[in-house]
Amino acid sequence: MKHWTLDQIAWDKFDPAKVDPEIVPLVKAAALVEKNGVDYAVYLNNVFVGDPDFRQAADNWAVEEVQHGDALGRWAEMADPGWSFDDAFTRYRAGYKIDVKADASIRGSRTGELIARCMVETGTSSYYTALGESTEEVVLKQVCKLIAADEYRHFKLFYDHMKRYLAREKLSFPKRLRVAAGRIGESEDDELAFAYHCGNETPDTPYSHDRCITGYMGRAMSYYRFRHIERGMGMVFKSIGLEPRGRLSDLAARGAWKLLQWRRDKYRQALARAANENAPLKTAA
Repeated sequence: MKHWTLDQIAWDKFDPAKVDPEIVPLVKAAALVEKNGVDYAVYLNNVFVGDPDFRQAADNWAVEEVQHGDALGRWAEMADPGWSFDDAFTRYRAGYKIDVKADASIRGSRTGELIARCMVETGTSSYYTALGESTEEVVLKQVCKLIAADEYRHFKLFYDHMKRYLAREKLSFPKRLRVAAGRIGESEDDELAFAYHCGNETPDTPYSHDRCITGYMGRAMSYYRFRHIERGMGMVFKSIGLEPRGRLSDLAARGAWKLLQWRRDKYRQALARAANENAPLKTAA
């Protein structure tokens, strides 16, 4: 069962004067990715044939993911009345597809698949927490808080099932670490970049992964604070069987924070260069 509904959101309190224009493109892209949760449920149902409990959990998870997309899409349409969530999602579905017919996990095992799902929920829980704490627009703040709570529960859901499969499959620590690191590295693949394209660029604009991932990451990384990375690193450590709190986790969090700052600055510089290149030339009077 869903833990909240769209009717519980205080849409009438939306304040356009409090909208941060840098957040709007991110919300549009996130809405498309979240709405696409049904395809992932189909994939997970195929991977976990013979496990009715998990398959039901995956179906329930997808319902909540779709609701996340609907909530974010509705807010984005309020922030940008000329934007159509339905049109953007139609473009996204037509151009980005996962292999829903797969009959085995692309991670090599069911344990690996669930570790990868934990990484996704770690990232989304941290991300929506960061956005919600950054915005002054009360409706988006409420939406992000609700979604972040869902994503943390989803992490716990996948983690509990991962522990069950780990007891059977005995996936080694190096393999668990490799799956986790690999999935984190996929955060810059076409899923987000193409969502940014469909949500923020016109249909006649040719898709460029580099341009779109720069547009997304250059904005998104600006909203993180160290506490978000620290909390996320604890969740990562827990997923792969390490102590979520301690000296090693602290060192990893500080290293991840420095890396994020470095990459954020590189993306912001790329955004600034692109803005300068596209600026109209001034003519002499």
